[in-house]
Amino acid sequence: MSRVQPRFSSLHGLYIILDPQVSRGRSLAELLTEAASAGARLFQYRDKQASAATAYRHALALRQAAADVGATFLVNDRCDLALAVEADGVHLGQEDLPLDYARTILGPDKIIGISTHTPSQVQEASRGGADYVGFGPIFATDTKLDHEPVVGLDGLRAIRSLTQLPVFAIGGITAGKVAGLLEAGADGVAVISAIAGAADVAEAVRAFLVRLA
Repeated sequence: MSRVQPRFSSLHGLYIILDPQVSRGRSLAELLTEAASAGARLFQYRDKQASAATAYRHALALRQAAADVGATFLVNDRCDLALAVEADGVHLGQEDLPLDYARTILGPDKIIGISTHTPSQVQEASRGGADYVGFGPIFATDTKLDHEPVVGLDGLRAIRSLTQLPVFAIGGITAGKVAGLLEAGADGVAVISAIAGAADVAEAVRAFLVRLA
């Protein structure tokens, strides 16, 4: 299957997921700003434990921080929260709101990404009008203890021909693994603890970007 230009030019390269559970107690907005200072331009807010009020406060601060640096900002799972803070879009898991309903709520101009773990899920996301897919876990990860089975680089290669959408590899990603992921067909890498948990966030970002260039 031939590749086509994605609807949104930001959907490639380094995709940083900001989760307070792996941020070492640091402000997520400050992490975003520091990562952006090193060149990162694509971020997602994820917090599976926050109350609605807390999630709103965090998302609003991140929305402003992203706007200040010209970065793309998405919200994990929740279309209502994405709308409330005027995020650029939402990232949905397999157990979240169905894609067609999310599109109805958010409209045609918002980004919608889908977590996928199998070839059939990748194909369904493509048919349903997603803007990108996250695929994995490629490697074992401690960030999500109940994750789907590891798919490996061979799994990534196997789904590359099934979709024209940008594919972000996720799960146990480190800077040293980027070359293999790009060779296997990834358009970018989605990273959580390797950035949000790093002692030097800017240096960690640069380590990824130089390999993604």
